[in-house]
Amino acid sequence: MEQSQALQESLSQHLAMTMKMQQAIKILQLSSQDLRGVIEKEYLENPALEIDYDHAVSSALTEKDAQAYRAEDISALAAYLGDGARGERAAEEEHDRVFARPAGRTLEEELLEQAAFAYPAGRERERAIAVFLIGSIDGRGYLSVPLAEVARATQASVAEAEVVLSVLQTFEPAGVGARDLAECLRLQAQRRGIYEGLVARLIDVHLDDLAAGDFKGIAAAEGVRPADVQLAFDIVRTLNPKPGAAYGAEAPGYITPDVIVRRQGDGYRVEVNDGDVPQLRISKLYRHATGLDPETQAYISGRFRAALWLLKSIESRRTTIRRVVEEIVRRQRACIEQGPAALVPMTMQEVADAIGVHESTVSRAAAGKYVELPRGIVPMKSFFTANLAAGGEAAYGAATVKRALAALIEGEDPAKPLSDAKLAKLLAEQGCPVSRRTVVKYREQLGIASSVKRKRY
Repeated sequence: MEQSQALQESLSQHLAMTMKMQQAIKILQLSSQDLRGVIEKEYLENPALEIDYDHAVSSALTEKDAQAYRAEDISALAAYLGDGARGERAAEEEHDRVFARPAGRTLEEELLEQAAFAYPAGRERERAIAVFLIGSIDGRGYLSVPLAEVARATQASVAEAEVVLSVLQTFEPAGVGARDLAECLRLQAQRRGIYEGLVARLIDVHLDDLAAGDFKGIAAAEGVRPADVQLAFDIVRTLNPKPGAAYGAEAPGYITPDVIVRRQGDGYRVEVNDGDVPQLRISKLYRHATGLDPETQAYISGRFRAALWLLKSIESRRTTIRRVVEEIVRRQRACIEQGPAALVPMTMQEVADAIGVHESTVSRAAAGKYVELPRGIVPMKSFFTANLAAGGEAAYGAATVKRALAALIEGEDPAKPLSDAKLAKLLAEQGCPVSRRTVVKYREQLGIASSVKRKRY
């Protein structure tokens, strides 16, 4: 009997420890914004917890631990690395700043406002057709239904729908309301006054040949030189094939940095940014509850231990993230000071070995988190690269290979562009051996065309 009870007790302790570890792992991989949600949820579910939105530290911890919980100042953020960086500002200038993508209007909102001006009071029938047309324009800016369907739905004739569509096609952005790519490019070219000659022929007749890069075939068909076709193509390329894509339907997305890296003398100081995270503390009522019945005391004791473990998990997250970023700063100082071009190969395993944790811990610590640098804000995972070759100076990261590849293509003779095989050979001569297949993959990821399409006549 005693052996059975001991077995049950041992099993119960094992399961409790497993749940605690799962909670700690979950909290580690949360961003600051997600952590706030978890804290508020735990506060609602655990009466032993109190929440303080004014960043009060946990009264269950020692004063030394309390110092680690106090909120840190947040300096103003500059533009992203190399993207018009505004330079450093003193930390005391501004605090608690967040970044957001520019808040823009949707394409539908933009078009409806223009339709209201085009069709004022007294022209409700035409406005109704315009509203239906606008509702049928997809995210690219193209009309996605036939005019016959528009006419049927609005109880109008196809001719009436065509007239309203022609007005809508004069709205901004240029090219909106087109029914196919050729019409989209034609509308833009007409508005810019360049829809003539070889440019018009390319749009109306040779779009498929342009996509294939068949400049010689087009030149033969039009009786011109390949160089003339290429010049006309350069003009066509300035037109936007998806005029509606610049408008977003989603609300602006805000990014709050999870970690701040500040200059300090000749080095850097790493601070975990928990200034927007409400602080938890143990309720004094539950810490000093006495004179209660055994069942109530057992419940309070369980809630008290759960609250303490949560606080320890949050502090462990804070410590782990800080140690990971400190190691990143030590290894990637050149990247922090000079920008992405100076990024050196670094894997999560290397950082894990340096700070004495498992690789998965580093991965969770970096997941979904952002670091504010003196020159901008970047994802923490952007500092890690996958090595293509092992060992010493031969260890090149994917980002390094892409930069070298782009530099080779930029310096090539436009009349005799380098083939993928030649590029692979040149990269190997620079000490970065990669296969032709890898060159093709990276070239496509960089948005660079093949040598056939890069050729200039």
